Amino acid sequence: MSVRERLGRSAEERPPLPLLALSGVIAAVVVFPLGWLLVMAAGIDPDTAWELTTSEGAREVLVNSIYLMVGVTVGSILLGVPLAYLTVRTNLPFRRFWTIVVALPLVIPSYVGAFTAVSAFGPRGEFQNALAPLGVEEIPEIYGLPGAILVITLYTYPYVYLTTRAALLTVDARLIDAARTLNHGRLSAFWRVTLPQIRPAIGAGALLAALYAISDFGTPSIMRLPVFTREIYREFNISGLTEAAVLSLQLLALVVVVLVLERWISKGGTESEGETGRGRPVRLGRWRWPAMAFPAAVASLALVVPLWILFQWLTSPGTTRRQDLAFEWAMASNSVQISFAAAVIAALAAIPIGYLSAHHDSRLGDLFERGTYLGFAVPGVVLGLALVYFGTRLVPWAYQALPLLIFGYVVRFLPEAVGNVRSTSLQVDSRLVEAARTLGDSPLRAFRRVTLPQILPGIVAGGALVFLTTMKELPITLMIKPTEFETIATQIWRAQDAAYYQYAAMPAFILMVISGLSMVVLLLSGSGDRDL
Repeated sequence: MSVRERLGRSAEERPPLPLLALSGVIAAVVVFPLGWLLVMAAGIDPDTAWELTTSEGAREVLVNSIYLMVGVTVGSILLGVPLAYLTVRTNLPFRRFWTIVVALPLVIPSYVGAFTAVSAFGPRGEFQNALAPLGVEEIPEIYGLPGAILVITLYTYPYVYLTTRAALLTVDARLIDAARTLNHGRLSAFWRVTLPQIRPAIGAGALLAALYAISDFGTPSIMRLPVFTREIYREFNISGLTEAAVLSLQLLALVVVVLVLERWISKGGTESEGETGRGRPVRLGRWRWPAMAFPAAVASLALVVPLWILFQWLTSPGTTRRQDLAFEWAMASNSVQISFAAAVIAALAAIPIGYLSAHHDSRLGDLFERGTYLGFAVPGVVLGLALVYFGTRLVPWAYQALPLLIFGYVVRFLPEAVGNVRSTSLQVDSRLVEAARTLGDSPLRAFRRVTLPQILPGIVAGGALVFLTTMKELPITLMIKPTEFETIATQIWRAQDAAYYQYAAMPAFILMVISGLSMVVLLLSGSGDRDL
């Protein structure tokens, strides 16, 4: 039974024309800049495009991008699924603590994790210096594909962890108990009963990890790995717009393949009808305390190492001063202002689309909602290139101006707000709206008096999520921002690019503190998890 049926509401067959028109305009505005990628493609000579696509460098970029995506996806599953199982289904010591801690790496930008990892494990890094008295003169190279896979995995596995954990909390424990009574061991019961029920959730988290891996710009650049995002940005900087456009189209094709594969892999999952997913926890016995080493090791690599390195940079006096790289609080103010503006606009734009999708069975409404998700599926560096082309050709007065930058953020992160508004709109009982209408309220007045107060938490949550992700966004900011406009993210990038890492410590701490507090609040207030 659907949420709508449980709440006793019937969706109107014909949504109000003003609501449909407003949603259509918002979706069209969001999708329009991405259409400039097709305009760019149409202007490329086919022979030139084929030559660029089949060149040795293009093949290397494609292979590296695929290896990176596959490695991160597999690594995220290998970390996320066991951690979710340990924190939901077992009697792991300090389970509440580890539930929160193993989710926190999601709040750290991967580019912060990358340059702290280089400082810790790279040549002449802190780890090398610590081992030098023991006679260790060289450690394995961290640059390249293995290092990029490791770093991105450490900051994307929470996608798989959170989606899998949510699914495990709703698994019907009675089916597992029945399997055990039929002489199936724990592993067999998990494979035959639990896994089919959580497979769609694992697939959803793995999709997010895969999309993040192929869209990440900062980590491959720091790890010196030639992938699509790095090469697109490099060509953009040397004014190779044709090359950047060809690479962007190849990357978009890879994104489409990932989406199709995820949909195919996730098909066939079963849904649980049980009222509780907890049941009796699995007793780890003598392995109870040793099992804690797994989340502890993951948290140490993803959280303790970056915090340790950042603290050392903050407390180190440094030998060389670079006044042009000094952090200024105006950068934090810039980040907060543009992120807040993007969050407000995205939250407001999400209201008609989310409400239309939740309350009206309309193909156009579904199309408009899916259209807004296009910007989120497109890697940031590709969206940035499309906005550069759009700005320079159509609205040159807006190029490298704050309105276009904020617009880029809204296009990129609007789905985060739409999803929250839609989910809370589904909880609104339409009978209350109908009662207001029978008392003489117009549709707009009924929405304002009855619906809006109930969906306001979802609007605020969606805006807050857009705010946090905008604070961390890097490629769009680098490509579209005004020349003298610096943010926390661009300050971090400038400092690491110049190899003056101490100047990145303060802005990195600010990002981590804000995001970390928000993640803790989200975990403590959100999902009805009795474990927290």
